[in-house]
Amino acid sequence: MNIWCAAKNYLAHANEMREKIPEEPVFFLKAGSCLVEDGKPISLPLFSHQIEYEVEIALRFSPKLKVSEAGIAIDLTARDIQAKAKKEGLPWLLSKSFPGSCPAGGFFHIKSLEELSDLSFELKVNGERRQEGFVKEMIFSPKILIENLLNHFPVEPGDLLLTGTPAGISRALMGDRIEASIRGRPPLFWTVG
Repeated sequence: MNIWCAAKNYLAHANEMREKIPEEPVFFLKAGSCLVEDGKPISLPLFSHQIEYEVEIALRFSPKLKVSEAGIAIDLTARDIQAKAKKEGLPWLLSKSFPGSCPAGGFFHIKSLEELSDLSFELKVNGERRQEGFVKEMIFSPKILIENLLNHFPVEPGDLLLTGTPAGISRALMGDRIEASIRGRPPLFWTVG
């Protein structure tokens, strides 16, 4: 399984990262083995001192490469490692695809992409809201992301697409209790430790 991730897909997040707004979708990969199921502990890597949370809507591809399910995911990012890679013009792999870097779950069936248009989602850390996002605020809609991804990359059934994070990223600390949810659906929980 591949985890395809859309970068800089919310204006406020691109601004907080002081990044140029992309003219077309930009993607990076996380290994499928990075996935952490709901309720499982999140372990922080020893090589980074600045892991940050990025909550996102996750979409799953069916055997016919249509999006058949939506859920919630957290793109954990080693921000210090990413900053160094960006400065040196190197790939982001180490900063994005370390073990346990993609807590995700809560998938539910969808019949059409239109069902996603009114979705909102949030991330709470130790009971405090850190991020809130709305699908309608994406720079590139799920439809555009999916079309672009399928036109350029070897997407396979069961692959996930993470659709980008809103503003409000925050640092992960040992002992944090994480709650990620799509409004109207049961929340998912993880603990860092």
